[in-house]
Amino acid sequence: MIRRLCVIGVGLIGGSLARALRQAQAVGEVVGAGRDPRHLQQAVELGVIDRYSTDLAEAVSGADMVVVCVPLGAMEAVFRRIAPALESEAVLTDVGSAKGCVVAAARAAFGAPPPRFVPGHPIAGTEKSGVAASFAELFVRHRVILTPLATTDPEAHARVRAMWEAAGAEVVDMDVALHDEVLAATSHLPHLLAFTTVDTLARMHDHEEIFRYAAGGFRDFTRIAASDPVMWRDICLFNRDAILAVLGRFRDELAEVEQAVREGDGAALLERFRRAKAARDAHAALLNRQESGDRKSEVGSQKSEGRNS
Repeated sequence: MIRRLCVIGVGLIGGSLARALRQAQAVGEVVGAGRDPRHLQQAVELGVIDRYSTDLAEAVSGADMVVVCVPLGAMEAVFRRIAPALESEAVLTDVGSAKGCVVAAARAAFGAPPPRFVPGHPIAGTEKSGVAASFAELFVRHRVILTPLATTDPEAHARVRAMWEAAGAEVVDMDVALHDEVLAATSHLPHLLAFTTVDTLARMHDHEEIFRYAAGGFRDFTRIAASDPVMWRDICLFNRDAILAVLGRFRDELAEVEQAVREGDGAALLERFRRAKAARDAHAALLNRQESGDRKSEVGSQKSEGRNS
């Protein structure tokens, strides 16, 4: 049970976490913090938070769990503002999409990452943003990656794990550097491709005609280009090395595709497409098996509860 949760940045992720914990009856008071009083008042009216403050030090005072949900570029400034006011036993965590830069920000703000700091990243979201888009089920059957450090307090680690599990998530631990490499490939690269595709087509002279005939495949592929531009700018800047590495690999692969198209090498194209389809089908089958297992587990749990009652 979290006695007082402070969410700094009450948007889609922070708002959904607060809603999920309320629904699970795993939190007492929820305090919101941020720069815009109108946005925070909306969060109060929606029942996401109980009260708010635009003074971050005031907001974290008395909180036993603090979750920072701001763009990566704002992390260090937030850490510096809350450092003097954090309770000695308060657990601090974040939801940033890159972890190396967040650890560096904590080191710069605190002198060293606090023992009760547990970096985290929920692998969940939508293309929408803002507290009005938040919902309690956002994290159900989604993974949350925690990247505890060698100095991380085990009890704080356990509390953050329990918080996300109460929200319905599957929690896994990962090394900081590995996290940034994996996410650069599986999340950051696809977002860059979607943004770039839409921007490229939008700047063509006949873009209105192009978009008029865009079908479902275009809509599905480019859906994530509706994501928050500020957040994705920061991800590119703060996970630069890992993103550049995967972009370089992709550029080389794309050059091979271009060469095959130019030379009319149908065999090379067919081999690549078949290989990609097989990998995608295998991934989809794995997800289906996992979801089926989750549903069976839920049914078994419900039957057991029924017998016990």
